[in-house]
Amino acid sequence: MRILMIKLSSLGDIIHTLPALNVLKRAYPDAEIDWITEELGSEFLYGHPFLKNIFLFPRYSWPKKIKKGQILTIIKEIVTLREQLKRNYKLIIDFQGLFKSNFIAFLAQGEKRIGFANSRELGNLFYRNKVKVDLNLHAVLRYLMLLKFMNIPVSFKDISFPLPTAPPFPFYIKKPYIVINPIARWQSKMWFIEKWIDLSKALFKLGYEVVFSGRKTDRHYIECICQSIGGINLAGKTNLKQLIPLYKEATLVISVDTGTMHLAAATGTAVIALFGPTAPWRTGPFGKEHKVIFKALPCQPCFRRKCDSKDCMKRIEIEEIISLVKEVNYAH
Repeated sequence: MRILMIKLSSLGDIIHTLPALNVLKRAYPDAEIDWITEELGSEFLYGHPFLKNIFLFPRYSWPKKIKKGQILTIIKEIVTLREQLKRNYKLIIDFQGLFKSNFIAFLAQGEKRIGFANSRELGNLFYRNKVKVDLNLHAVLRYLMLLKFMNIPVSFKDISFPLPTAPPFPFYIKKPYIVINPIARWQSKMWFIEKWIDLSKALFKLGYEVVFSGRKTDRHYIECICQSIGGINLAGKTNLKQLIPLYKEATLVISVDTGTMHLAAATGTAVIALFGPTAPWRTGPFGKEHKVIFKALPCQPCFRRKCDSKDCMKRIEIEEIISLVKEVNYAH
């Protein structure tokens, strides 16, 4: 039996799909499960013990190729992808719900194609089975509902995240330590550098080492914080899989709404998440041990990438974060 999972992006969405992978592996332990994803997902999922094949949908390379007039190259890549996906799939599940993912499901030509009835961007044109779900459910639960519709045994009380095998962490960090993820791609999700500095100072006073994680492009921003408080700046020094042991061994992780926040939550370490323009009941850190700071202003959630006032983020105070840190410390 062969099963194809379609979840192209982003990192947080891919992590939210891992419980569905876990359910499929339990229900069909001898099945060959493949996953098609974009570049970031391919890097993260490579070598996952539950997956037979990981196929790359190279969408991010196409804009440059279009500018260079390499349309024929893109067509060849689509044809190659179609040939790779001709594997007589018994079940194809589109967890993405967009036209591009639905098109991939069509290319695969499996026996059963299932996806969301209320997909965006004409994302349900080629499904043979359509499932309507409440969009206010958390993403993890929405994805599991697809499997429940197919009469696959799903336990909503026993939800786990099978992470890929992680390499040893390459740096020594003195415990106890707290990891901070201060960077998000949306300007509207960002907190304020002055508040990060003051929060870090307060954490030092509580006896914690403060470690910052991020991408290479985040390094300068984080260095501005570390110059004031002496924290450890790991931005650009780790890959995604190396973050798994970093987060797992931390006392907790404090983060804005970003993909690595979900990675931290999946390791089982408590997360304090700062939410502004997005809806934590849909895409917050999944699990009762995590805490979300969300002000529930009339304008929230707005889902805007940019905001002039950022009132929802301004109202998040250092004292309430420290109060939650002390709760976690007491629980330990």
